[in-house]
Amino acid sequence: MKAVQEHRRDQRAKADCALLVTSDIRRPETDETGRAAIHLLEGAGHKVAAYEIVRNDTTQIQEALERFLDDERIQVVMTSGGTGISPKDKTVDTVSALLDRHLEGFGELFRRLSYDEIGEAAIISRATAGVARGKLVFCLPGSQNAMELGLRRIILPALGHMLWELSRR
Repeated sequence: MKAVQEHRRDQRAKADCALLVTSDIRRPETDETGRAAIHLLEGAGHKVAAYEIVRNDTTQIQEALERFLDDERIQVVMTSGGTGISPKDKTVDTVSALLDRHLEGFGELFRRLSYDEIGEAAIISRATAGVARGKLVFCLPGSQNAMELGLRRIILPALGHMLWELSRR
């Protein structure tokens, strides 16, 4: 029980986050998934310091990620979209090239929880997470339900401890 309590430490820690949406059709006024993510993050006391929508284009995705990773305020970067197996899904490949460490358990757990909700379609998600330049990076599918699942069931409950782990020297 002590180990579980230790893993839940620092849940009061709050982060400045960046949200990157990759889509060829979404705009801020039509981005329900982005709005849901911002609502959940801010509702948990975190700050969304940056929000951007870019096309499903490797260069645009990489440039936005680089800006977020270079921004000293930002501790957590989240992406929405581009996690499938379609040739236009570029986010996971672009993000993975920038990761210093991969958190395989995130994608495994996300797909397991997704399976409970959507069945075998969960297998085509390449949702992933890792650490890049000392910042947490999460890649989630573009659907609002998937974003809410990832935030509510995995990211928000564990974020404080993950930030604590990253700050250890």
